[in-house]
Amino acid sequence: MLQVLLGITDPELDVLDTFEDVEYMRRPINVSLADGPEKLQAYTYVWKNKSDPDLYGDWDFEDWKKLHLKDFLEMTEGFMEEHEQPESKPRVAINESFFQQGDSQVS
Repeated sequence: MLQVLLGITDPELDVLDTFEDVEYMRRPINVSLADGPEKLQAYTYVWKNKSDPDLYGDWDFEDWKKLHLKDFLEMTEGFMEEHEQPESKPRVAINESFFQQGDSQVS
C-alpha cells in the first residue's frame, strides 16, 4: 500500500532530498487516493542506477523489516543527529561510516 504524506514543507522536503542523497531522483507523479476520485501531484524517489540487479524482482516488506529495519532506524537516527550539525555530511557518507563502525565491532 502506498502512503501519501500531505503538508510537507519546503524545509522538510530539503531534508528528504538530503537523506535520499545522490542515489535517488525526486520525481513528480500523479496519484489517486482510495477514498476519493481526485488526483493529486505527489513526489516519489526513484533509484538512479537502473542497471542495479537488485532493483528488479520480488521484494517483501515483512522480510525487509526482519532483516534490515533495526539497522535502517539506527542509520536514520544517525543521519538526523548529523544533519542537525553545522557541517553535516550527506546520508551516503553517514551510512558508510555507520556500516564501517558495525564491521569494526564484529571483529
